[in-house]
Amino acid sequence: MNHIKRGTALLLALFLTIQLSTGALAAEPAAPADSSLEAAALAAAQGAMTYGGADSVQYALWQDGALRLTGSCGVYSRTENRALTDEILYGIGSVSKIYTTVAVLQLAERHRLSLDAPVTRYLKDFTMADPRYRQITVRMLLNHSSGLMGSSFTSAMLFDDTNSYATDTLLRQLSTQRLKADPGAYSVYCNDGFTLAQLVVEAVSGMDFMSYVDACILRPAGLDATYGPDGSFDPSLLAKTYHGADPRALPRECLNLAGAGGMVASAGDLAAFGGALTGTALLQPASLKAMAASEYARGLWPETDAPDALSYGLGWDSVAWFPFSQSGIQALVKGGDTMYYHAGLVVLPEYRMAAAVLSSGGVSTYNEMAASRMLAEALKAQGVTLDETVPQLPEAAPAPMPAELMKNAGYYGSTSAQYQVELTADGILTLGLLTLPDLPAQTFRYCADGTFRDAAGQTAVTFVQESNGQTYLYQQGIGQLPGLGALPAANYAAVKLPENPVSPDVQAGWDRILSSTFLPLDETYSSQLYLVAAQGDAAGQSLPRFAPGYAGPCRIVDEHTARYELQLPGTGGRDGQDLRVYEEGNATYLESNGARYLEAADVPALYTGAGWSYSTVPADGSARWYQTGSAAGRSMTVLLPEDAGFWVYDAAGQVTASSVLWNDTSAVLPAGGFVVFAGDPAARFHLQFR
Repeated sequence: MNHIKRGTALLLALFLTIQLSTGALAAEPAAPADSSLEAAALAAAQGAMTYGGADSVQYALWQDGALRLTGSCGVYSRTENRALTDEILYGIGSVSKIYTTVAVLQLAERHRLSLDAPVTRYLKDFTMADPRYRQITVRMLLNHSSGLMGSSFTSAMLFDDTNSYATDTLLRQLSTQRLKADPGAYSVYCNDGFTLAQLVVEAVSGMDFMSYVDACILRPAGLDATYGPDGSFDPSLLAKTYHGADPRALPRECLNLAGAGGMVASAGDLAAFGGALTGTALLQPASLKAMAASEYARGLWPETDAPDALSYGLGWDSVAWFPFSQSGIQALVKGGDTMYYHAGLVVLPEYRMAAAVLSSGGVSTYNEMAASRMLAEALKAQGVTLDETVPQLPEAAPAPMPAELMKNAGYYGSTSAQYQVELTADGILTLGLLTLPDLPAQTFRYCADGTFRDAAGQTAVTFVQESNGQTYLYQQGIGQLPGLGALPAANYAAVKLPENPVSPDVQAGWDRILSSTFLPLDETYSSQLYLVAAQGDAAGQSLPRFAPGYAGPCRIVDEHTARYELQLPGTGGRDGQDLRVYEEGNATYLESNGARYLEAADVPALYTGAGWSYSTVPADGSARWYQTGSAAGRSMTVLLPEDAGFWVYDAAGQVTASSVLWNDTSAVLPAGGFVVFAGDPAARFHLQFR
């Protein structure tokens, strides 16, 4: 979990948007492409850029051993007159997971490890506060079914800092966590599984992860524009990134979890890597087949033939991507999102094709759809007919609702959103999104096929009683974006929350916690989280509501503890977190999976005595937060110690000065704002005010 304010971070709302969210094969120069394909590729890239609000998009199409076309649109920089070229690099985020998967499968081919052996066989120091961790296998890391909470990202996403703390301390962070599900029960997106897989690769191979990737993946595939987070490349080659409308470029983004999401590449190199997975340059046919198998079906998953944007393989987000699956063509897809970069890779093994779309800003889903458009046009040029008919829900007339369905009324939840479902005897379902209460509730009518349909007949919801005893809200529908195509949804969007009566005092205490702002204490000074750490909710926005007895998605145990217990496959159940509230001194703290946060209201005022004063990082390395208080309007000069930094925020939580972002050494302190100093233990900041 990152910054906590007013419950959990609100991601993508149900029914509101489709953004849910043999031999070496070198990246040869692009072969001449016909003008219609080039025009279609550019149009698709421009569509992804426009819908996602990206600053730039770079794309490449690989076919039969060479790049067929490459291109870019947008701007390299908002202020520099520099052309976008094929050499520009982008963070590829979670597409890095495919490199990790290939590394694991290579070692399995050499009989150095077994996919179905426990992780503890290879990581002797791996332990958790839950005995079930011994059941986690290597395969479960790659198909997201390990049962791990999700993302231990403390000090992982940094600015211009390749500190490997997050990877180096993962085993320590996991040692105090429990599992949220039985290993193998179902697949739910999990970053920590791939960082563990990275550690497995290192333990088994005896090599640093990126050294292994370079020697066994990049060089054999002839890829020379792909790097790890600490790779030795010219940082000016990275496409510039920005925060909001600010024209000042941000420092280099470093996501220091290489195996889960930290790699950077050009679109040409990424497309060529995808192309290498259509032949045997990197993996044997049996391993390629294993990667593309329906791993999601090993555990709990909706039993449906309806297309969905998610169908996990080993590493892949989808092994049955629409619209190719509709024509009997397998398309393998992986998306990746960091804070500022976004990536999509689509591979057609049967046709030896791959397309990659990368962007600065934007959304990975749009990049994946753009890559699909490029491949569809390339197939068309080969005379391959692709059925791109948008599937429609079968017609169903309104009908009387069986009385027994009334028991499904109540509260439902995912990690990022909670819903209230109301039912009437005449078959009207009202769905309210508690976490975005300003949005109007949606209504659905019961139909003869057992579904509830919206007024337009484009979305259907159903209650499913699963074998694990849980009741799921199953959604089916499809979203369309002109120029990019359609994206289907057929998944469990939420699970029914069991009634959990708590005393009014306990509920009131958690309601207060969920309506407060909490500030991170354990992030290193260069953390990207400081850019948004003090932001409050928009003025005039209603406070989110939560199900009685719950703190966001977590079941309230008592006034101090709330546990994450959702059993939800897919992405709705990703990144769980147990919460603990405690008092220390005169302050309230919130702990989530070991990371600590301080309530903003308890932050002390900044002392501004005559002459020089100072602030010292305590022995436990906690960040030092201050309210500007009576210092507002004064100029603060800071003498920085080594490996440390400071950030200044106004009353709205916007950063007004930062040694990390803009090399500031002084700042005028805003009224009602905050200042944070962070660095190594005992680091001392000398301060002067005037």
